[in-house]
Formats: sequence, structure tokens, C-alpha cells
Amino acid sequence: METRKVQRLGPSTLAMTLPAEWAKAHDVEKGDEVSLRMGGKGTLTVLPESVHEEEAEAVIHASNLDADAVERAIVAQYVLGRRIIHVEAEADQTLESAHINAVYNAETQLMGLGVIEETPESIAIRCSVDPEDFTLDNLLERLESTGSTMRNEAVKALAHDNPDLAQRALNRERQANKIFVLLLRLIFTAYQNPNLARAVGLSDGFPLIGYRSIAKNLELTADNAEDIAEIALDVDTEAIEMEAGTMRRVREFTDEVNEITELAVEAAVERDYDTAIEVRERFGEVGDREREILADLPEMSNKHLLQVREVLVSLQQTAQYAVRNAEIATNLALNEESDHISID
Repeated sequence: METRKVQRLGPSTLAMTLPAEWAKAHDVEKGDEVSLRMGGKGTLTVLPESVHEEEAEAVIHASNLDADAVERAIVAQYVLGRRIIHVEAEADQTLESAHINAVYNAETQLMGLGVIEETPESIAIRCSVDPEDFTLDNLLERLESTGSTMRNEAVKALAHDNPDLAQRALNRERQANKIFVLLLRLIFTAYQNPNLARAVGLSDGFPLIGYRSIAKNLELTADNAEDIAEIALDVDTEAIEMEAGTMRRVREFTDEVNEITELAVEAAVERDYDTAIEVRERFGEVGDREREILADLPEMSNKHLLQVREVLVSLQQTAQYAVRNAEIATNLALNEESDHISID
């Protein structure tokens, strides 16, 4: 760590010099303005004017990549915060049809992304997302709510042998993925540019790593709901025969899991240690629910038994992800003073 001496320039003005290497790297010269940002733990961040400029455009050279690799590269550049992404063929060549399709597939997966220019040799796509239009807290809540809706629809489809409802739950998975990738974009750009942390609703960058983990856990719970919907949509077999009492217990288990998942996100965004504790207590109450329901199942075919077990395992895993989110919420909450913690 480099140290600098603080010098007095006037009755109330203190100053220090900027490292020459840093100033050269960021084109900071005499007379330029820099931004100062005060953070927690006594930190003071100096930001050059260039940090306020939009990210440089990125060019993906598609010729040596297959379609899947091009699509993944577009998603990666989106997550990294690029405003303009070019997909180009080699000189004197045109883009292959598979590469063009990959661009449009990526466009449908990512929020705010659209093609702005297309020629036989290249395609330019632009992200119109403004970080100030979203907060990370709100997006986490939206992602949790989408997963909860998928779970409810999938279990209801299972109960009523309703393939349309199951398909509706599956269709929501694309929206859940859009929210998740948008969260990643905002988290990465806020990490790279501390000024954006405030724009997305954070006073400092400390929660970003925790928010990244919570977002991934919520995305995995949406995958769990997708698994249940696919079981309900299984047209190769007859509807699963379950007694009304057993189905009621599965629905009640789903409601309990939904409440735990929602509470865990609430604990994180509110920095509420008491709510995080409540999540762990509620999880303790449903921890054996999967085994209890399985133990009481009536006679059924092995295939149906495995399908019911897969549904219960998906619900149990979702509750476990909620506990992980509550653990992250605990870390966030205990980093601030409260009725429980004093920080010297």
C-alpha cells in the first residue's frame, strides 16, 4: 500500500498529491476535475472524469466461433456493461446464418437489447438499459416473486393435471433469466464504477458480492420451479394419482417455502437480522416435510413415486436456497449498527 503525506494549504484546506502513475493511466492533468466519494470504514474514493463515460464498444469476431459461442459472448459483453456490441465477420466475408440467428436469440434473452444496424458483414446491437431506472433491491424482489409465481403455477398444474398452467410456468423462466442477467449487469457495472452503486440503490459497494450470490440462488429456485412444471407437463404418462390429503400437504409445503423465500430476500434488502433469524426458524419447522410426505404416500407406481419425490426435493432445495440467502442477509445486517450490534 502506498502512503501520502497530507499537507495544509489554508486555514481549513488539507491536500495530498495524486500518484503520477495513476494520473497518467487515467489522463488526469492539472486543471482537470475528479470526483470524490466518501464510503464506509473511513474510505475516500477518487474517480477520474473518464469513469463517468460510457463503456467502450466491444467487437466480437465471429468467424472462428460457432453460433453458441457467439451467443455466449454477447451475453458476457452485456453482463460486463457494454452499450454497443458489434458482431463481425472476417474481412471480405459475410456473417453466417447461424451467427445471425445467434444474435437475434441473444436479443430475446436480454432486457433492453436491440439491433440498431445490420449489414451482410456485421450486426450492431445496443443496450438501452439505464442503471438509474432500476434498483438492485427491486430486481431481487422481482426475481423472487417470479420464482414464487412459477412454483405456484407448477404445483397447481400438477394438482389439476393442467398442461396449459404448467406451460405458463415454463414460459416465465425466460423472464426470470432476463431479470437475473440484468442483475449481473448492474452488479458488475456498479463494481467497476463506484458512482453507479448509488444509482442502483446502494450507499457503497460492500453488498455487491452478497447480492450476486442471492441473485444466483433465486435463479436456481426458478430452475427448481421449472423442474416441477416439466413434471406436470409430462404427456408421456397419465396424471399422477395422489389423494386429496396428500396434494393438500404438497400445496401447504409450497406455501411455506414461498414465505421463507420471500422473507430471506426481505431480510437482505432491509438489512434485518431478526427476519434472517426467522427464516432459519421457519426452515427448521419444514426441514423434515419432504420425508414426512414421502413416508405417508399411498401405493403408486414407481414412476409416479419418483415424480412426487422430485417435486418434494425441488421444494426442499428451494427452502435451502432461502436459508443461504438468509445467511448472506445476516452478514449484510451485522455490518451495520442495530439493536443487536454496536460498532466502534
